[in-house]
Amino acid sequence: MRALHYAVLTVLSALFTAPLLFMVSMALSSDATSARAEFSLWPKDWEFGNFVKAFTSDLPMGSFLTNSLILTGFAVLGQVFVSAMVAYAFARLRAPGKNVLFIVLLSTLMLPAEITLIPQFTMFSELGWVDTLLPLVVPNFFGGAYNIFLMRQFIARIPRDLDEAAAIDGLGYFRIFTRIVLPLMKPALIAVGIFTFSWNWGWFMGPLIYLNSPENMPLALGVQVLYATGGAGQVPPWNMVMVGSLILTVPMIIVYFFGQKYMHELSVSASSDQK
Repeated sequence: MRALHYAVLTVLSALFTAPLLFMVSMALSSDATSARAEFSLWPKDWEFGNFVKAFTSDLPMGSFLTNSLILTGFAVLGQVFVSAMVAYAFARLRAPGKNVLFIVLLSTLMLPAEITLIPQFTMFSELGWVDTLLPLVVPNFFGGAYNIFLMRQFIARIPRDLDEAAAIDGLGYFRIFTRIVLPLMKPALIAVGIFTFSWNWGWFMGPLIYLNSPENMPLALGVQVLYATGGAGQVPPWNMVMVGSLILTVPMIIVYFFGQKYMHELSVSASSDQK
């Protein structure tokens, strides 16, 4: 029975891995193979120079990558720290109307993003932020409703005795948060960081709306621009498109690979709370 179980898992793994292998094969194919669209799981002619060509061509692939790093880095920083602070306030501080505010916060999860799309664009346009990374970065420093909810539930599991002992030693709320609570939130912080990274690293719609100049575009939008360089009636440079797609995909795989144990720890703790 166990052998059958592993056999099924192996077959499914091969099926899910095949598109990634095909992407690698296309990225390592020559321009001639790309023009004829004669791709296979094993490249007919290896062209490792495609990765160098991607950063030395007319398209600013280096700028695409740099913008993605800036956008994703600040997004993770803002979402993780600010959401943790707000979650700590909801979980620990006593204030009139706190529960009502928390319900209002959760109710925003039911609002489709399309509803706020036009008001947000109008506001950022009035601020002169269109065609900059600011509309994509600044909102992250106001936290996210789901991230706040996730961290608030995690903080509620931390014994209040630790806070009280720290308060007796003379620590204020902020120092209790940074010295006591924040280090104990490592699984929740890493999980929120992974969610934020995966969303912003491959984010396409937001940059498409706010950015016009190629030098300001992140990698997800830059790959689309690279695809469009084929022109009308011409075959897109699929090998270069797959190079950009591979650069877009590999970091997310690495992040999930190294962060999966923390996400598992978070899910185990959440399930134990439900029991």
